[in-house]
Amino acid sequence: MSDKALLPELTRLCDDALAALAPVHQAAETAMREIVTVDGKIDARALDENQYAAHGFAWFSTYVTALKQMKAWADRLTTQGKFGTLEQLILQAAFGEYLAQIQGGIAMSQGEFIRLSTLGVPGDVIAALGDSRAVATLTGSGNSDATRRAIADQIKDSLDTGRFGETGLEDETLDMVRDQFRRFVDEKVSPHAHGWHERDELIPIEIINEMSELGVFGLTIPEEFGGLGMGKTAMCVVTEELSRGYIGVGSLGTRSEIAAELIRLGGTDAQKEHYLPKLASGEILPTAVFTEPNNGSDLAHLRTRAIKDGDTYKVTGNKTWITHAARSDLMTLLARTNPDETGYRGLSMLLAEKPRGTENDPFPAKGMTGGEIEVLGYRGMKEYELSFDGFEVPAENLLGGDEGQGFKQLMATFESARIQTAARAVGVAQNALEIGMRYAQDRIQFSNPLYSFPRVYGKIAWMVVETMIARQLTYFSAIEKDQDIRCDIEAGMAKLLGARVAWSNADNALQIHGGNGYALEYQISRVLCDARILNIFEGAAEIQAQVVTRGLLSR
Repeated sequence: MSDKALLPELTRLCDDALAALAPVHQAAETAMREIVTVDGKIDARALDENQYAAHGFAWFSTYVTALKQMKAWADRLTTQGKFGTLEQLILQAAFGEYLAQIQGGIAMSQGEFIRLSTLGVPGDVIAALGDSRAVATLTGSGNSDATRRAIADQIKDSLDTGRFGETGLEDETLDMVRDQFRRFVDEKVSPHAHGWHERDELIPIEIINEMSELGVFGLTIPEEFGGLGMGKTAMCVVTEELSRGYIGVGSLGTRSEIAAELIRLGGTDAQKEHYLPKLASGEILPTAVFTEPNNGSDLAHLRTRAIKDGDTYKVTGNKTWITHAARSDLMTLLARTNPDETGYRGLSMLLAEKPRGTENDPFPAKGMTGGEIEVLGYRGMKEYELSFDGFEVPAENLLGGDEGQGFKQLMATFESARIQTAARAVGVAQNALEIGMRYAQDRIQFSNPLYSFPRVYGKIAWMVVETMIARQLTYFSAIEKDQDIRCDIEAGMAKLLGARVAWSNADNALQIHGGNGYALEYQISRVLCDARILNIFEGAAEIQAQVVTRGLLSR
């Protein structure tokens, strides 16, 4: 059956395939509960001992959720009268490929594949999935060469229009926001990003000032505090476009998002009134100071101490992987205020002000020193190790005014942070797609553009499809957040998948460049390095999978 023959009955096939997946997912969940729960509760040791299957369940669940959101995207577009040929082809390829991977093995990373049998799904349940007519039809013809060729034909002029499929957002304002930031990126960021990377220099302060004027740093801050009062979906649109130009530019907003969320949710009235307007305007550039050299994601064992001495906390300890630390004015600093209290309960969050550093004197604050960590990519803000030796923070700058609330306050921001990181991943994935596509169209080999060869246009077509999958999963988590629906699992899924898609797109785009892709002068070499960090920060893929599985089994 050709790809075109699928289109008239496509949405029904997708509904039927989702129905066929439901008992398989239920069987996997049942099996997982049996091996990692004791007396109805998750057993940490059992979860760790069965980590491979547990994380595989997270990936399987992410695929199922992604397909559901792709179908929801198609339904919205149908209602809007925008479910065109390109969108139908994207949906068809998404279902065809992901269903095939579910049956054959989902790649958790290079060399790690999870299969339904490993998840404990009974053989007869697996067989029933394969017997589904819808599943067989979609896996057989959904992501065929004919489909990929058709997608490549549909998008051949998209580099000029910036359209690689309708987003499905039912908000004209967001479309205007996207267009505004796309123009800003094309004019002010993309032409210069590779030079900033090659010279390993900070993003020019002029760019930051322009971003302030555009409202980037106050996007989600309530209007009463000088922000724009927009939601997380708007944040995704803006972050995606900025990251399409340069991940460092897209990530500038992350620090303000984390700081503002901490203060908005956990701060005193005085702290909100003082800091939120300054964050919104860009007057204050914040940085998050959480990670320590020997702990990574294990925040329960943080050693940095903040001991109260009268009306001042004195901070002693070491932090690492602190982004944009030198040029920041405010640190959201997680420290142990009660040295006798182990674990999370002894942690508090401090709003630690510091003077902005310069190139010659990056850390002029008394009681604080720092050194740069040289990195492969993600260079526009720089990474630092910090040491504190009696660094002073006014006691009134204890977030919320009560000690021991730091970890709880930080957890309240993780949904937004991971949604924002997923949006950064989508932007990087889109950038890799566009760079690879431009090279494939311009590069002539054997008297033809590279774009005419099946293994080249096939890569690009799949980039289009999987970028849309990651985008829709990210929007789904953002929309839930905007509706005050708990979305820690969905945000984790979006980050998990988005990071993999960004890396896959960058790797494939470099492959399209051939030897030139390995040359530092070509942009794709930078994008590959930038994409790699997405699978590590804001919770490595393994941490994300653990969070997703815990969340699903705790519901």
